[in-house]
Parts: sequence; structure tokens; C-alpha cells
Amino acid sequence: MRQFITYDWFTVLSLFSLIAIIAAKTINSIRFNDFLYTVGNSKYLKIYSKDQKFIDLFDGFLFINLVVSASIFLYQGYSNFIVPVNFEIITFFKLAFTLATIIIIKTLIERLIGSLFEIDGLIDFYLFQKTTFINYSGFVLLAANIILLYTNINTKIIVITAFILVVLLNLIGFITSFKIYQKSLLPNLFYFLLYLCALEIAPYVLLYKAFRGYNV
Repeated sequence: MRQFITYDWFTVLSLFSLIAIIAAKTINSIRFNDFLYTVGNSKYLKIYSKDQKFIDLFDGFLFINLVVSASIFLYQGYSNFIVPVNFEIITFFKLAFTLATIIIIKTLIERLIGSLFEIDGLIDFYLFQKTTFINYSGFVLLAANIILLYTNINTKIIVITAFILVVLLNLIGFITSFKIYQKSLLPNLFYFLLYLCALEIAPYVLLYKAFRGYNV
């Protein structure tokens, strides 16, 4: 096991993520099993996108895992690749809060755009698909965090591998959405690119700057 100052805190936080996943499975075990086979199988998206709720406990617990696991992973990645930082639980909570806030506000803005342009059905399905793959990424990040805690494998190798897997997962989701709606997107390619810059790239740039700001 690695021995470092953050070991105990990261262990507790990772356990909290596992509890959130168990809670999601407890709420709906059938849906959870379908969710596990999302990659490479559109069954989950086809079935559950039709029964979306504004507040969904199942997705909510998976979102908790995502935020906690992603925050731990960002801490590890930043400390290993950019500047070594001392772990502070308050800073961690600020990071987690910032990450959750950005994702939630971003989703609300996208829903608002869907309502304004009367494409609610299109946006709702796209957001469900994107949320599904993002939450799935939380599983990858949790696994990476556990490996970082309990093995002696080179930290940078784990971080890079997990990052590549997360990018690939979300790229698969993005390509799937693009293929489904390419007839609607291609005639409006300029606006689509503008959307990517404003709502898919800018929020994460802000997150990076916020994290750096906490560690100045």
C-alpha cells in the first residue's frame, strides 16, 4: 500500500463513492445491470431515455460517485503532472463543489437552449446519453483511484491510462450522438462548433483555473 498524507482521506472518500454506487444498484438493480453494458450496447439508452425525470435518484447517486472520484483523480493528476499540492479537505470540497456546480449549471443551460429553440426532445436525449457516459466514466475513475491507493504501479501510468479511457468513453458517446443527429447538425455546423467551445470546452477550462486558484 502507498503511504502518504492523503491515504486515509482518499480511502474514506473512495468508500463513500462505493456506497453511492451500491445505493444506485439498490434503487434499481435491473437498470444498474443494463447500465453496466452501456458501452457497445444501445439497450440502456433506448429503454431509459424514454422515462427521464428532472431529478433521478439513480443518476443522482452515480453523479455523486462521479464528482467524488473525479475530484480525487484531479487532485492526483494535478499533483503528479503540474505542481505537487498538499491535500486539504476544505480545498477538496471546494473542488468537488466547483465540479458539480459546473456540470449542473451546464446541463440546465443546455436544457434552456433546448426549450428556447423548441428542440427539447433532441436535447433531452442528447443530455441523457451524455450523462450516461459521464457517469460511466466515474466507474473508471473510481477504479483508477483504488489502484492508486492500493498498488505500487507507477502513478503517472495509471493517471494517463485512466484519462485516455475516460476520453475514449465520452468520445464514443459523442460520436453516437453525432451519428444519430448528423442530418440536423451538418447544416448548422458553425453553431454546433460554437456550442462545443462554449458549453463543452470552456467549463472545464474554468474548472482548471478554479483548481489552480485554490492552490496559489
